[in-house]
Amino acid sequence: MIKELRVPPKKNIRLADYDPADTSDIKSAEDAREDFKKLNMKMIDLQELMYAEKKHGLLIILQAMDAGGKDGTIKHVMRGINPQSCQVRSFKAPTDLERSHDFLWRYHIAVPPKGMVGIFNRSHYEDVLVTRVHKWVTDKEARRRFKKINQFEQLLIDNGIAVVKFYLHISKEEQKKRLEERLQNKEKHWKFSKNDVKERLLWDQYMEAFEDVLNHCSTVDAPWYIIPSNHKWFRNLAVAKILVKTMEALDMKTPAPEEGLESVVIPD
Repeated sequence: MIKELRVPPKKNIRLADYDPADTSDIKSAEDAREDFKKLNMKMIDLQELMYAEKKHGLLIILQAMDAGGKDGTIKHVMRGINPQSCQVRSFKAPTDLERSHDFLWRYHIAVPPKGMVGIFNRSHYEDVLVTRVHKWVTDKEARRRFKKINQFEQLLIDNGIAVVKFYLHISKEEQKKRLEERLQNKEKHWKFSKNDVKERLLWDQYMEAFEDVLNHCSTVDAPWYIIPSNHKWFRNLAVAKILVKTMEALDMKTPAPEEGLESVVIPD
């Protein structure tokens, strides 16, 4: 499954070739439940090991169309993770201070330190997605930024921060269904913005922009994964599998204990 979802470096893919309703060979949420529980427990152990060793960090990047499931992925996949060693950052329109720096500045200072798991709910890729769709940057500038993003992510990797990137792939029909559900449920009105409707009209332009990102910025060390996300249970399972594999590849070790513990006596 993981190999099929990973975007190969230097190979042009088309999102139309990826079925957002695909569930691989898994037939139902019930079939996935036990595997997901095991992966979740494994992730909790790996996160604790990362926090103890403090030689590696993990940056998880989530990108999707509106209602694509970024919040839901964080809520379900990271269930049980120790909040002491996990941080989530969302990025809105840049402030005056952020605009006065290079476009990557506000992201770099939000990168998790070694020992921590960091999640970007939207990320530096917004600066080559929404900015490009709305013609706030030229195609030439976007391609220049692709190179800077690849260099930025390689810098993080060279410093011990693993980078894994997920595009949560939903269909236009599924987005319509989810947006309508938010409108119909008053308790979810806070999640709805009229701007979501305006952005939906630019669906085709966003698909082209995402394809360009995936084709230019999926590297050997910082891969993009296209996660079929019409079925939330499969999305959660796929993301959990990839995260566990990514963390296992770091080959983390329990730190050596302090010397002389064998002679320590706990006083009454």
